[in-house]
Amino acid sequence: MAQTCRLGLLLALLLPVVGASMPSTVVRLNKAMLSYVSESGKAPLQRAMQVTVPHFLDRSGEVLGPPGRVQILHVQVVRLQLKFVDGVGVRLFAAANFTIKAFRVPEPLELILPVVLLADARVDQGSIGTPVVSLSSCFSLFNKAIVLDGSHSVPPALLVRVQKHIRAVLYNKLCLSVSNLVQGLNVHLGTLIGLKPVGPESQIRYFMVSKPIITKDYISLDINAVLFLLGKPIVLPVDATPFMLPEHVGTNGAMATVGLSQDLFDSALLLLQKAGSLNMDITGQLKSDDNLLNTSVLGQIIPEVARQFPEPMPVVLKVRLGGTPVATLHTNNATLRLQPLVEVLASASNSAFHSLFSLDVAVNLSLQLSVSKVKLQGTTSVLGEVKLTVASSNVGFIDTDQIHALVGNVFEKPLLDHLNALLGMGVALPNVVNLHYVTPEVFVHKGYVVISSGLFYQN
Repeated sequence: MAQTCRLGLLLALLLPVVGASMPSTVVRLNKAMLSYVSESGKAPLQRAMQVTVPHFLDRSGEVLGPPGRVQILHVQVVRLQLKFVDGVGVRLFAAANFTIKAFRVPEPLELILPVVLLADARVDQGSIGTPVVSLSSCFSLFNKAIVLDGSHSVPPALLVRVQKHIRAVLYNKLCLSVSNLVQGLNVHLGTLIGLKPVGPESQIRYFMVSKPIITKDYISLDINAVLFLLGKPIVLPVDATPFMLPEHVGTNGAMATVGLSQDLFDSALLLLQKAGSLNMDITGQLKSDDNLLNTSVLGQIIPEVARQFPEPMPVVLKVRLGGTPVATLHTNNATLRLQPLVEVLASASNSAFHSLFSLDVAVNLSLQLSVSKVKLQGTTSVLGEVKLTVASSNVGFIDTDQIHALVGNVFEKPLLDHLNALLGMGVALPNVVNLHYVTPEVFVHKGYVVISSGLFYQN
């Protein structure tokens, strides 16, 4: 199993990822993927083809010893080619040279046997929403063996019998080895549906929607991303919209093209809102460069604050998001809108906090998306001005324009730092263990995002 792991995971790239009844993600694995797997899969395939040959029993009187021992010394896969087969899966063509040694008296027989292996791997959807791979056809073709120098004294009849024995063994065992290799994929493909952390109490999981769509150019995989908070799925307040990835998007020649729907972003933001991850406290300290607000500064524009707090006291901003943030995807432009309630409190002499007033805040943010290894990440920056309106006040009349100059500046930087730290943690994209996205490019379209990327399997 250990010897087949590398090729198994590489071939897993060719197989469907996961989805559900209403896909929120589409993954296409393109022809460029096949070239990568073909090159990287040679060594694991060679190890899988290094089968054991039973002893040769020769009835002609020729002596092979220790009795009848035949050993495969080396397997070299000189060519490995993979291609998509419409409606089936992946076709494998492998050309290999087997270096074989038959021990005989007075000298061993060494030969090279060229072999061609042809196999079709069918891809289907399992009962629990995981991809299932099976070998639908497999057979081997054998060319004439080449006798190495020093073995020319072998009687032709013996050579024929030895070759016949080896071919019979390989004909049965090679396809069995490839079948075991393919069946081993199903274990590794289980990592596709594993829970992947989003935050301390939240995860994301992917499920297959249906059978993959397989053409001669790609495998297209419909996927549903389900986000969980404390073990419970996040459900959008309205039914998700069916997502269809347009045919020609992303970068030509990319190994993978991943389409992420608006619904996926909505679910992730709803998760953050329900988890309280977007809430924050901006704590104030006297003589702090990070928070210039204190009761003395507020008292200069709000007389009641100066009356209640004759001595300077720290001010705290409690930022609470009651509504779900809204992500908007337009061509080459992604934005995020937050509308938190900001409560302004001051520390009283008895260390208790006294609510001064609260503000309804509206802030528009530019959202920049990127991919690191297997995670989609984001960074934000403020678009335009932060809008403030007074929601309630315990200190009388408040001039919105004056308070905006004070609170807006103190509020903006901590908000961006907090958001960027959250979005920088990232959300896992569909992947298998040890598989990374490399040189990814992110394209924003109206209502969806496309990632064009290479893929790299790391031991």
